[in-house]
Amino acid sequence: MDTEKHNHTGTTTAELPANNARNTDQDDTAMAELGKVQQLQRNFGFWTMLGLTASMMCTWEAVFFANSTAMLNGGPATLVYGFIYAILGALSTAASLGEMASMYPTSGGQYHWAAMLAPKSQRVFLSWFCGWIASIGWVANTAAGAFFAATMIQGILMQNQPSYGYERWHGTLLMWAVMLVVFLVNSVGTKLLAVAEGFILVLHLSAFLAVLIPLVYFSPHGSAKAVFATFTNNGGWKSDGLSWFIGFSLSANLPLIGYDGPAHLAEEIRNASTVVPWCMLSTVILNGILGFAIVIAFSFCIVPTIDDALVSPTGYDLIEVFYTAMGTAGTAGMTAVLIILMWCATFGFLATASRQTWAFARDQGLPFSNYFAHINERLALPLRAIVLCSIIPCLIGLINIGSTAAFNAIVSLTEAGLYISYLIPIMLVIIKKAKGEHIHYGPWAIGRFGILVNVFSAAFLVISVFFSFFPPAIPVTAVTMNWSIVVFGGFVIIGLAWYAVLGRRQYSGPVVEIMTRVMRVDN
Repeated sequence: MDTEKHNHTGTTTAELPANNARNTDQDDTAMAELGKVQQLQRNFGFWTMLGLTASMMCTWEAVFFANSTAMLNGGPATLVYGFIYAILGALSTAASLGEMASMYPTSGGQYHWAAMLAPKSQRVFLSWFCGWIASIGWVANTAAGAFFAATMIQGILMQNQPSYGYERWHGTLLMWAVMLVVFLVNSVGTKLLAVAEGFILVLHLSAFLAVLIPLVYFSPHGSAKAVFATFTNNGGWKSDGLSWFIGFSLSANLPLIGYDGPAHLAEEIRNASTVVPWCMLSTVILNGILGFAIVIAFSFCIVPTIDDALVSPTGYDLIEVFYTAMGTAGTAGMTAVLIILMWCATFGFLATASRQTWAFARDQGLPFSNYFAHINERLALPLRAIVLCSIIPCLIGLINIGSTAAFNAIVSLTEAGLYISYLIPIMLVIIKKAKGEHIHYGPWAIGRFGILVNVFSAAFLVISVFFSFFPPAIPVTAVTMNWSIVVFGGFVIIGLAWYAVLGRRQYSGPVVEIMTRVMRVDN
């Protein structure tokens, strides 16, 4: 159906489209107020979305393969105390974003919220920049999921077949194979995704015990002093404080990234204005508890073998810890569980990245927006956006061929992109609250202490982004450098150049596809 398009300052009226049979009155009202046409099927409820988000964040699993920088910069103490800080930061940020998701339950997420909350003079640019940065973050997160799954497969090959000739380009090829499967599931197999996520949530929870129990039972343990009260600065930094922040940013944060995922699937969720915020908070709480249990267990188990673990030829200290506890067969089995769960999480990464990209293209925020905003009628999916968000991670994977620090580069790119996209609308809502300006809250809100939660979140995000660009250790060479600052800067420069030449004439904020008699705008 063709509809007249306006920006959010328009005043015309038009007939609403026929209701989707699976929409609720709440969803219909929210979409009408936002001026959006319902194009996607609402297949997700609270539990299926919680399953998708909890498994997508892959928190307790990520503790195993993301801890190496913390072990280098402080050891278990950095991981333990850094994870506590990361949980507090994630909870405050999820609550802040959830409040905005309740106001504006649209797949655009952060960039749409920025457009609705920013002053009129800055609304268009801040909205566009937020959308561009969020797209970078989610595509990088997709690359991270595929990278970890692929290189853990390579690590198991190293562990079980010492004659295997390790090459970094092998890991890149395996990453491409992982992305092919993820693409197929998100395209031709997408109808099974909502159903499968319930099973994946069960696997996510049951595998937690299947890995934790044998690890704790069979592994030798270090002392409480070595875990909680010993700081080892092996990164070469002159300041222990600087070393801690680098270890925290690159290791403790990653397991708790991605809780904005439900916001980008809001137009496929029933009762989105209440389900999305509760999913965001619930998944941080659930995964935070599981993740912290693994942090404590892994910290005690790695202490006796930490020197060997950090130089493991497999590239993952977790494989050395598993081997010490379980031997060759047990290591292969436990690592295989992590690979499967990471692979499943990447299904959700791509789903979220493609919806973010599609929504931004729908609002004319990308080059070739009309092309990428297309919905495949047979599949009822943004297939072109899915293809784009599958190709770019494969290109990011090329970093692995030339750099031993590809892990840090991809993690930093993810963290910087997503956290900056969180920070922009949170800062805007802080300014509005501080000025006492009217905010039209949705059915879910933080309450009277909301501004304190917002401020804590903003401080946490700024610190995390700043230290995410640091290399894990010094001295730095071209091979060991954290190339994320170059890649991230390149994406930003390309985006700004396009915006200056074409984008500022093409993008005027989130597009209103239909108009109701009452449009809700906060400025």
